[in-house]
Amino acid sequence: MAPRGTAPSSKSQARFGRRTHIATAPTRRAPTRTRVGAIKSDVPPQPFTVREGELGKVLSAAIPLVLRLGTGALIGGYEVRLDADDDGSEGKYAIARFAKRRVAERSTTLPTTRPAKPITLYEYEGSPYCKKVREACSVLDLDVLFKPCPQGSLAFRAESKALGATTYPFLLDENTGAKMSESDDIIEYLFNTYGGETKVPFLLRRGGLATNSTAYAAALARMKGLSARQAKKIPEQPLELWTYEISPFSKLVRETLTELCVPHVVKYCPRGSEKRHELYAMVGHFQVPFLRDANTGKAMFESKDICEYIESEYGSS
Repeated sequence: MAPRGTAPSSKSQARFGRRTHIATAPTRRAPTRTRVGAIKSDVPPQPFTVREGELGKVLSAAIPLVLRLGTGALIGGYEVRLDADDDGSEGKYAIARFAKRRVAERSTTLPTTRPAKPITLYEYEGSPYCKKVREACSVLDLDVLFKPCPQGSLAFRAESKALGATTYPFLLDENTGAKMSESDDIIEYLFNTYGGETKVPFLLRRGGLATNSTAYAAALARMKGLSARQAKKIPEQPLELWTYEISPFSKLVRETLTELCVPHVVKYCPRGSEKRHELYAMVGHFQVPFLRDANTGKAMFESKDICEYIESEYGSS
């Protein structure tokens, strides 16, 4: 039996000031041209439905939402307004439509350009420090490649340590060449590099009295996503998960992905994100979590079905 992973140290990394240059040019998000409903979900969405036997899990997964005051639900600089619901907006998501108007959401502070490549995070779902960084990524509307490193995992812990990881979360940003541990340093770096004029939310501020205490309490709500479980295989291509950080249904999916050490790209789409329009255009509906697996061609809504699929495809036989 392979040895368990080595616990990381707690040595701090140097703090990062505001960056004024991004090494790799970021990409401007182009308007989606995907035909509405071009991708068929293998499991149709069931809005506002908790599946039988799932109520306890969903309620416990919702505790962090309350403790963290919904941090990660809204895009930085969130604004809501009424737009004309004209012929060019039929493929766009909206909170509501009425009288030829649609309730539209957007950011007024984030740059219109996004990183060219997803940021890579070595982390695990059950860590309070990792949670803070995930919330920051959601607020900043980033795409992130997650390589889970729960206790007892081997491959990604070894990979991250070779890159210089001393503790988790550990960030690798190929757009700038940045590598760092320590959640507060990572959050500061992300906002300085990709946040534009976006302010750091109250519960993500360095040294805030409630910042770490509420993150710890949120992590204790379920005590899942802490340790690795036996997996029968690791996918050749990362899975793709559309979500935003405070969704309790998405938390259940992330716990399964973390424990099986399945790499996955998270397409964060908080309220106000342009990616809500992208998902709406792809499948004709917006709901999270939504999973796509390029290795098998599967695509589906509904957290219970997603978890069952991940267990069946990648879990231990």
